[in-house]
Amino acid sequence: MTQKQLRKFLDEGEGFVIEFKECVGSLNNSVFETVCSFSNRYGGHIFLGIKDNGEVLGVNPKAVKDMKKNFVNMLNNPQKVSPTLFLNLEEIELDGKTILYVYVPQSSQVEMCSGRIFDRAEDADIDITKSVDLVANLFNRKSASYTERQIFPYVTEKELRLDMMPRLRQLAVTRNPDHPWKDMSDMKILKSSGLYEDDWKTGKKGFNLAAILLFGRDNVILSCAPGYVTDAILRKENLDRYDDRLIVETNLIESYDLLMDFIAKHTLDKFFLIGDQRVSVRTWIAREIVSNSLMHREYASAFPAKIIIEKDKIYTENWNRATKYGKIDLETFVPYPKNPLLARFFVNIGRADKLGSGMRNLYKYTKIYSGQEPVLIEGDVFKTTIPLNLSLKNMSDKLSDKLPVMENKFFETVSLYLENHEFINAATAGEIYNKSSATARRLLKKLVTVGLLIAEGENKNRIYKLNTFSI
Repeated sequence: MTQKQLRKFLDEGEGFVIEFKECVGSLNNSVFETVCSFSNRYGGHIFLGIKDNGEVLGVNPKAVKDMKKNFVNMLNNPQKVSPTLFLNLEEIELDGKTILYVYVPQSSQVEMCSGRIFDRAEDADIDITKSVDLVANLFNRKSASYTERQIFPYVTEKELRLDMMPRLRQLAVTRNPDHPWKDMSDMKILKSSGLYEDDWKTGKKGFNLAAILLFGRDNVILSCAPGYVTDAILRKENLDRYDDRLIVETNLIESYDLLMDFIAKHTLDKFFLIGDQRVSVRTWIAREIVSNSLMHREYASAFPAKIIIEKDKIYTENWNRATKYGKIDLETFVPYPKNPLLARFFVNIGRADKLGSGMRNLYKYTKIYSGQEPVLIEGDVFKTTIPLNLSLKNMSDKLSDKLPVMENKFFETVSLYLENHEFINAATAGEIYNKSSATARRLLKKLVTVGLLIAEGENKNRIYKLNTFSI
C-alpha cells in the first residue's frame, strides 16, 4: 500500500470494501467483526487510525508493535476467529502519522467472530447469525464457489498422511514461536484450518478436498481429484521432448519439496548481497513459482499443471478460475486467493507469504536475478514466465559507464558462455575471445573489480562466475 493509494481510499470513503477504524491505541472487537464480514463477502481494506469520516488521526507509535502482535494472535485463536486466518497489519506513514492497514481476502469458508456470523452490507458489518435464510445463502454461496471445499464424507483420518503433522507443526512454530498450533492436537489443527467442516446445505460432514490435497495418500488423491498432476520438465538440449522429467502426483506438502528440488537441480543458484545478507535469489523465485502453482490452481479441471525449465526461462501453466483476463500489472494488481484454505495453510508453515506479497517478491527477485521482469498472464490457463539470464542489453547498460569498449565486448563473450556453463577460467576465456590466458585473466580481474563477476579459488585453479551483483 502506497501513500498515493491510501489517499485514493480516503477520497472514496467508507463503503462495501473499505472500512476505517479509529483504534488509536489498541484494537477493538469491531475490527475482527469487519475481518469476518469482509471474508464472508468480497474481501476488503481495513485502515486503523482513521475516523469514519476519513479524518486521519494516526495510531500511537508506541502501540503499533502490540497492536500488530495482538492482531495476528487473535486471528489465530479459534475461540475468537473460526476458521483461523493468517493476516498481518502493514504500517503506512502519511503526513507524519502512522496508519495500520490490512487487505482481507474473500474466504472460501464462512468465517465467525466469537461464534457469531457477520456479513457486509454497504459500509456496515451485519450480524446474521439468527437469520436462517441469510446464513443458508452465505453457506450456499461459499460452497458453490470453491472446489477446495467439496466434502468427502467417507474419507477418514486413516486415509490421510498425519505422520507429516509433527514436521508441519514445527515449521509453524519456527515461523512464530507463539503459534497456536504448538499446543493443538492434529485434529484440532485440521478443524481450525478449515480442512474438516460441516455443510449446512447438504448435511455432509467430513474432510474437504483441501485436506485431501494437503494430506491425502496418493491413491485417495487420485480418487478424489483424478486430474491432479504437476508435470516438471527440463528442456534445454532435446527441444522436441525433454532432457529430464518429473511427474508429481503426491500430496501438496511433499509435491512442494519435490518441485523445489527439481528446479534447484537444473538452475544456477545465484547469490546476491541484499543489505548485509547473502540471499539465494533462485530459491526465492522457485518458492514463489511452486507455491503459486500448487495454491492457486483450479483442481476441478483435468488440465495438467506444468513447470518447464528452458535455457533462458522457466514458465508455468495451470488451470485457473480467472477474475479478469490479460497481463497482470503489479501497480493495479488486487490479490485474490483461488484456494484460500490451501493458501492459508501454506502461509502458516512458511511456504508462502501473506496474500499479494508473493507477486511483489517474484517481481523483485526476478529483476535481481536476470535484470528483467516476470510476465504473468491470467486467463482460463494462468501462465507465468521467469527470464533466467541477464539480457545483453541489461549488461551493456550496467557496463556503459564502467568499462571501455574492449572490456565490454569481452564481457559479452564471457557472459554468453556462462549462460550455459556454471563457471569459466582464464584459459577458456582466452580461447573463446581469441586472446592469451594472461590477457583474459587481466580482463576477468577487471570484471571482478566492477562487480560483474565473482572469483573463486586461487592461481591456476581460479574460476569466475556471473552470479553475484551487490544490491
